[in-house]
Amino acid sequence: MRFHSSLKNQAKKVIITGDDFGLALPVNEAIVRAHTEGILTSASLMTGGGFFADAVDRARNHPKLRVGLHLTLVEGRPVSSPELVPDLVDSNGEFSTRLTRAGFRFFFLPKVRCQLETEIRAQFDVFARTGLLLDHADAHNHMHLHPTVLGLMLKTGKEYGLRAVRLPKEPPLRSWRAAQNKLAPRVTAAFFLAPWMFLMKRTLRRAGVKCNDYLFGMTDSGSMTETLLRKILRNLPAGVTELCCHPAVCRSEEIDRAMPLYNHENEFKALTGDVLRRTLNEVQAQPIAFGDL
Repeated sequence: MRFHSSLKNQAKKVIITGDDFGLALPVNEAIVRAHTEGILTSASLMTGGGFFADAVDRARNHPKLRVGLHLTLVEGRPVSSPELVPDLVDSNGEFSTRLTRAGFRFFFLPKVRCQLETEIRAQFDVFARTGLLLDHADAHNHMHLHPTVLGLMLKTGKEYGLRAVRLPKEPPLRSWRAAQNKLAPRVTAAFFLAPWMFLMKRTLRRAGVKCNDYLFGMTDSGSMTETLLRKILRNLPAGVTELCCHPAVCRSEEIDRAMPLYNHENEFKALTGDVLRRTLNEVQAQPIAFGDL
């Protein structure tokens, strides 16, 4: 059956992603269970995560779970030897936690850019050696909004079959209507990110790389509860929307160190409950992954 183009344009598709796959065992278990028992469609894999191998084993046992690369260049450890990327890490061999400072260094220091490319290539290579199909790529803390990171991601990713990238564009008024808080921060963030978002979309389009239209889970990162997700789904914009989630079945040392204020367990319960599955059906939103774009 053929549909009129205007009706096609009104279709609502939703990518439900679990981030930080490989960070901790409770995260790995939650992502797989949220896929098999709930509505999760994809995961973003941290190749430098302490439980990377466990995540890969689980993904191999569940081939319908689409897995992408969660490029980690801040707040984590490199997969390269620290001696190869000395200007990216501290004395403990860890990436910087100061995102703005790291961004300036990526842009202005040639030797840092060279090491950045080395690490990005290493993470793509580690992912490729898993044998998993690369569904998409994104970056921890959305660092691929940085033009240097995005450029290197696309340059290297092209060699590894990269076809889709997360666009971290959160519609501020829609997210505020769902959450009913932080209106000023949402609008302010959208205003200041607008030029970078325009540049990113243009860069992706020129590279022939697909992306989602919208994303929810930036301002409310770690707080994507069932109530909030239900409200978001009931007010989805037309097009492709990604819901960025951080589920875990319980707390752990790795989670507490990286994200002590996140509500991982509530996000897991939301993704595996019946409410959101029913809501998807009610609003006629089609769950997909980036590879379906």
